[in-house]
Amino acid sequence: MSTHIGTALNFDGRALLNGERVQAADGQVFDCVSPVDGRILTQVARCSQADVDVAVAAGRRAFDDRRWCGMSPAQRKRTMIRFADLVQQHGDELALLETLDMGKPVKYARSVDVNSAANCIRWYGEAIDKVYDEVAPTPSTALALITREPVGVVGVIVPWNYPMIMAAWKIAPALAAGNSVVLKPSEKSPLTALRLGDLALEAGIPAGVLNVVTGFGPEAGSPLALHMDVDCIAFTGSTRVGKQIHVMAGQSNLKRAWTELGGKSPNIVFADCPDLDRAVEASIGSIFFNQGESCNAPSRLFVEESIKDRFIEKALALMPAYAPANPTLPDTVMGALVDQIQMNTVLRYIESGRSEGAKLIAGGEQALTETGGCYVHPTIFDGVKSSMTIAREEIFGPVLAVMSFNDVADVVREANSSIYGLQAGVWTRDLNKAHGVARALRAGTVHVNQYDEDDITVPFGGFKQSGVGRDKSLHAFDKYTECKTTWIRIDSPI
Repeated sequence: MSTHIGTALNFDGRALLNGERVQAADGQVFDCVSPVDGRILTQVARCSQADVDVAVAAGRRAFDDRRWCGMSPAQRKRTMIRFADLVQQHGDELALLETLDMGKPVKYARSVDVNSAANCIRWYGEAIDKVYDEVAPTPSTALALITREPVGVVGVIVPWNYPMIMAAWKIAPALAAGNSVVLKPSEKSPLTALRLGDLALEAGIPAGVLNVVTGFGPEAGSPLALHMDVDCIAFTGSTRVGKQIHVMAGQSNLKRAWTELGGKSPNIVFADCPDLDRAVEASIGSIFFNQGESCNAPSRLFVEESIKDRFIEKALALMPAYAPANPTLPDTVMGALVDQIQMNTVLRYIESGRSEGAKLIAGGEQALTETGGCYVHPTIFDGVKSSMTIAREEIFGPVLAVMSFNDVADVVREANSSIYGLQAGVWTRDLNKAHGVARALRAGTVHVNQYDEDDITVPFGGFKQSGVGRDKSLHAFDKYTECKTTWIRIDSPI
């Protein structure tokens, strides 16, 4: 394996409970296998109910004695900024851990994932002493104060596709607001979450405030979602599991449940697209980025019939640039899928596209079989119908379904026919059309004449079965704070 980043790696797979790295209470472990070449990187603590109980109890003690939430916002800000600085300082290490753990190209792990995680932590640290409470416009006989208070102990369950970014999106606002956090990373990509926990301690976040429990969903995730002393659960992952999270929240203590879930995002290219080359590059780049393992990937491409052939021709010309390669190499653009299970899932979806009558025009096969890794050639289907499985279900892999259209109302109806509503794209030079279609699309974010441009200042989340609540921006504080009214009677106004 060639790394091309000179850094020492910490493969410590022990959980982080109450400020200490520890094995699971029962000593159980599981292998952390790299999808790059199938080698075992380390063994990771296989936590269960007992370990979750320890983590939650540590978080509750830290919250109740106010070792963190009792600090002033300015004090928490300084600590959060140190945390962000440490993430940047350890960026090479974190990037390589991410690549070896889940297969993404190291160039993107460093330039996108590390930088985005550090920026998120820094931004919420900077924001917390600038969030003001309110005074209600009551009669002169009363003073009504409206204040935000941390909710308490927050459980966080994040997926394997963007382990650092997804963790940062949740733990940063939760910590900045003064909560304690129990973070449960995916068993498929636990290593950077554990290192984030180490760096938080080094930055000065007190022991017990951020705990990291590793393990499998039924054994560690479910106990966290069901825990009677967890006040809030924040989850990113599949819609199937997200539904279970909401059920478990209701079955237990009716904890607040915030879920960012699946997507099958439509990307609509009209004939009057202002720059067809740009539309092609963005459409192809966004669906194949991170090996297609993105909830917001524009996996349903609608192209107006009159320009579809030109669009396809330009798209096929770009395909050689996305040939899968070892993700530890500095120039690799497409790496490995996260594991054998996900690779086989993607290959089954490709076979379903063939069997249901879609036209395979690129890819469609496993790649680099000799490496022992989990690689799939980027794949494009043309002639897809909205009724086909590859147009309805989230594949979470490098598979693009292309459909044509001639009528605006028809394409909007087809775009909205999904159970999901995370993101969408519209390409047109007609300002009225852009606004009208954007308003008509049922999605949390609609991109116009670009796709996937992003900033921490804007909220991220979806409509319909793409989830509940928003990550990023100041809106994220709504998930991790309680809104309290304090009504003060004034008997003798002057």
